[in-house]
Amino acid sequence: MSRRFQQVDVFGTGPCTGNPLAVVLDADGLTTEQMLRFTRWMNLSETTFVLPPTSPDADYQVRIFTLAHELDFAGHPTLGTCHAWLAAGGSPRERDRIVQECGAGLVPIRRADAGLAFAAPPLVRSGPLDEPELERALGALGIDRSEVVDAAWVDNGPGWAGILLADADRVLAVEPMTGRPEGEGSLDLGVIGPHPPGSEHAFEVRGLFSDDQGVLREDPVTGSLNASLAQWLLASGRARAPYAARQGTRLGRAGHVRIDQDGDGSVWVGGETATLVSGELDL
Repeated sequence: MSRRFQQVDVFGTGPCTGNPLAVVLDADGLTTEQMLRFTRWMNLSETTFVLPPTSPDADYQVRIFTLAHELDFAGHPTLGTCHAWLAAGGSPRERDRIVQECGAGLVPIRRADAGLAFAAPPLVRSGPLDEPELERALGALGIDRSEVVDAAWVDNGPGWAGILLADADRVLAVEPMTGRPEGEGSLDLGVIGPHPPGSEHAFEVRGLFSDDQGVLREDPVTGSLNASLAQWLLASGRARAPYAARQGTRLGRAGHVRIDQDGDGSVWVGGETATLVSGELDL
């Protein structure tokens, strides 16, 4: 059976500058095993599969896979999937408001001239890292405890821990370890530092995660991480919305993430999306 397929660049500033996402449309009937097998074959950080919604309030349902496992929520797959669904003729109940159903529940997405933006989901874990957790993170990053301005759990599903450094230059200078970090379990770290006042971007971000082999890898541009970092920094008074963050610089990408906040405190994460590959596949 042929299924429609798109590969979407998310959070870029031009072709091939953001984070690629594989989107399989018309995924009804595929098993979890088939979805994971195709995800590993694509070898991207995430692949998504679009299904009919089960909630009457949703426009579509999506399942999100990494090379290792399924995620309840992820940011660049949310924007990329919504873009692909709309480009393939999807018609939301409300023209400029799309509701995505995923493992984390219903996620609202806005459509405006500046592009798509999703509402940041609530954190499932917050608060400070304990000393063993912090020591493991700093060992993987190769930085000293004295360089850390603040550190906290900023987990909205994938398991992120946030490490705030003094400035963007120090973030870019971090040389994370290669191979598997010591200790049990995966390690998912967001490192962030401010750019000088008046810069185009308020913050520099780097996202590092454990892949399916437990090896630490860097993600080009990460919507879920930018969402949770924004919630943390805005709540602590270290940032003011709206602002823009840059990510992917060390990988030769030019990721641009827009952060906004409504009067009720809701945080929105937006960026450019573009289909670079489209066609059909046979699974």
